[in-house]
Amino acid sequence: MPNIKRLDPGASPLHYFGAELRRLREAAGLTLDQLGGIVFVTGSMIGQVETAAKTPREEHVPRLDAALGADGSLIRLWQLVKRHRLPDWYRHIAEHEATATEIRVFQAQLVHGLLQTDEYAEAVLGVMEREGLEMKVEARLDRQRILDRAEPPLFWAILDEGVLRREIGGRRVMRNQLAHLLSFRHTNEVQIQILPFSAGAHAGLMGSFILFSFEEQADVAYMEGYEEGWATANPKEVRARSLRYDLLRADALSLGKSAELIARVMEEHYGEEP
Repeated sequence: MPNIKRLDPGASPLHYFGAELRRLREAAGLTLDQLGGIVFVTGSMIGQVETAAKTPREEHVPRLDAALGADGSLIRLWQLVKRHRLPDWYRHIAEHEATATEIRVFQAQLVHGLLQTDEYAEAVLGVMEREGLEMKVEARLDRQRILDRAEPPLFWAILDEGVLRREIGGRRVMRNQLAHLLSFRHTNEVQIQILPFSAGAHAGLMGSFILFSFEEQADVAYMEGYEEGWATANPKEVRARSLRYDLLRADALSLGKSAELIARVMEEHYGEEP
């Protein structure tokens, strides 16, 4: 008999997803290759998903659910798997993003994750380690779905001018990233300001930070480190961060002038290669 890897559904949500997928497939009397043929992937891929060696793509999950008559159970379980793909310390921040009514960010080094293109995200997340990079990028892009909701949070971003000029991933990637920022110019839910170099010393010199506001709970201030983040709901700390943010917003260019600077940097620094 072939050596069938035993599954431990309790190891993680991904392992539980794989175990459920195998259970449903075997109950349907399908081989790996047969199920793969139905959902347009290889049987080997199905096997890797069942043993938690690989995470399925977003678009594969509804196909698997329909092919196995799971009545939406795999789709619902997939939401838990996606949350688990984030680092342990970052899941709380993803929860804040998902439940906040307003998100205010100051970014001194990079475009914020909720505004990143897939290629920019790949370049950022792949700096130290490329193992599991595809899964990490998918998890980051999945967070951006909150901006597409019927009632999205108000997202206000202040980016240091250096963010526009720091070439991440190459000229083409940066051009597409800045074009993506400009695509929000006429939306009410996403506002982007640029803090110009001419502002000199400013209230954000100590680094990037985020402020989350909610309907029925205290505001939260968050700062991200190299390996983990720091968050607090202490009113004094949150008030201090809010003051810093207001000062940064006052020093930043207007929304219109910010868009003009983004467009100018995009053309002057990342224009098409001759």
